[in-house]
Amino acid sequence: MNSKFFKASLALGLTLSFGAAGAHAAQWPEQPIRLVVPYAAGGPTDVIARQLGAKIGEELGQTVVVENKPGAGGTIGVDFVARAKADGYTFGLVAPGPLAGMPNLMKVPYDLDDINYVSLVGRIPAVIVVNKDSGIADLAALVKKAKAEPGELNYGSAGDGTTPNIGMELFKKEAGVDIMHIPYKGAAPAVTALLGGHVQVTMVDLLPVLPHVRDGKLTALAIAGKERAPQLPDLPTTVELGYENVLMDTNYGIIAPKGLPADIEQKFHQAVAVAVQSPEMQQQYANLGVVPVTSSGGEYRDLMKSEFEKWRTVVTEANIALK
Repeated sequence: MNSKFFKASLALGLTLSFGAAGAHAAQWPEQPIRLVVPYAAGGPTDVIARQLGAKIGEELGQTVVVENKPGAGGTIGVDFVARAKADGYTFGLVAPGPLAGMPNLMKVPYDLDDINYVSLVGRIPAVIVVNKDSGIADLAALVKKAKAEPGELNYGSAGDGTTPNIGMELFKKEAGVDIMHIPYKGAAPAVTALLGGHVQVTMVDLLPVLPHVRDGKLTALAIAGKERAPQLPDLPTTVELGYENVLMDTNYGIIAPKGLPADIEQKFHQAVAVAVQSPEMQQQYANLGVVPVTSSGGEYRDLMKSEFEKWRTVVTEANIALK
């Protein structure tokens, strides 16, 4: 083949290729974008998705429609996103459960390496809380009572294999205590049980219990993490109190189908960053107990892989199984 002709053809091919790639973002988005939430309406992820989706839509000049696809611990919604066409019109907003937790408890219909991790969007600290009538004023008192009465205290969770279950099992191991697990069908019924005195303690996202802590119905003992919560600045962390491995933040992030064009992902990622850092979203996050966080896709993926390994260890050691 004539070398000059080959070079010219190659140059033309590269020009057309890059031009086509650039055209993705130039034309996108031309229609509403679907943001899938793999949980029921009204939960923490749904609330964040609707508020954040509206801001992302403003930035992109297109409507972002939130669709709830709950079931099987979030795996149904994640599978829907993973199987969707990678055209920039389907994304998902998820908590760690279907990415780090459920794959350790069941065979999920998707491969974690076949998911496009776009960006973290926020973090909700987990908090250890007790009923105000429990007589437990701080974490040391909880440990003392649990050691004095092994197996007598109960903790509620949102179900087997959920964040509260994993978090409390981490705490039990670190503190060397025996507290019985009472699983409920979701965080809301678990908190209701705590308010009613049916269980004595739980570890749960700050969002659903913050109003009850503020009005004195529940007593917060510690933030299960390294950093204090801005909403409860005087509340110590488990790390401060000597439980360095009791880390149970709920990190929320946006995923997409694998194969999403890089230019569309970059444009969407930029819109996410602007939305999260907007004054309006910062105030809404503060009201919800959410800490604003953004990241690269690689940072989000690496965090989920680390969480997967942590959950696997706890599931194995505590013999946690879906019932």
